[in-house]
Amino acid sequence: MADGTRPDVDLRTDRAHGARIYDYILGGKDNYAVDRAAAEATLQIWPALGVHMRANRTFMHRAARFLAQECGVRQFLDIGTGIPTPPNLHEIVQEVAPETRVVYTDNDPIVLAHARALMTSAERGRTAYVQSDMREPDALLSAPELYDTLDQDRPIGLMLIAIVHFIEDDDEALAVVRRIIDAMPSGSYVAATVATDDFAPETLTKVADTYHEHGESMRFRDKAAAEKFFEGLDPVDPGIVQMHKWRPDDDEHLSVPDADIAMYGGIGRKP
Repeated sequence: MADGTRPDVDLRTDRAHGARIYDYILGGKDNYAVDRAAAEATLQIWPALGVHMRANRTFMHRAARFLAQECGVRQFLDIGTGIPTPPNLHEIVQEVAPETRVVYTDNDPIVLAHARALMTSAERGRTAYVQSDMREPDALLSAPELYDTLDQDRPIGLMLIAIVHFIEDDDEALAVVRRIIDAMPSGSYVAATVATDDFAPETLTKVADTYHEHGESMRFRDKAAAEKFFEGLDPVDPGIVQMHKWRPDDDEHLSVPDADIAMYGGIGRKP
């Protein structure tokens, strides 16, 4: 991709993909009819989908800024980054510290096709992209781009934003996350959002069914299950809460009904 051309990839437009549904809801253009159909069908069931997805995006911004500003993290691994939507992670953290390095990963070929948008790093920093499925953590952890970009002996900020719900089996999801966390050095942080139907179970059961009907995975988890992804980590205050309530920048979250937000969010530090 050094010549700026798009790679020849199969964009798999026969089934919906979470990254492209997300792109459509956020007003992007990198989506297809099946993604728009899934999004519109979901909106019919749950009109708050847009509120929810924007809250997820702003959680990522807050968490990244917190890790860079308050915790001094200077390198990040973002798994399931999705289609580039400014401001991207590297733009947030390199505004705090221009030397920060970021590795992005995703399994959607359309993200690969647009990955060059993730490479516009600050001069002192660096970014890289790995086409990888988090269900195969050993392949990700052995990727040359990862080792060439991140120092494995220094703390890493692992971003798992709106990704673990695409692994429906609980044991597999926990094993994958644990494998990646175990590979990170002491002092690293994990920021994650985990889909839940705790606040609108009947409606969100229909949402999951709609995703399945359009060929995409979806697994909602209760708070106890969400907290398991953070086991062994030291929680950062206020712990695991609905994502719009995690260190909000203003009082806007007070006007958002709990039923409109279907993810827990939090950050934990690896001892």
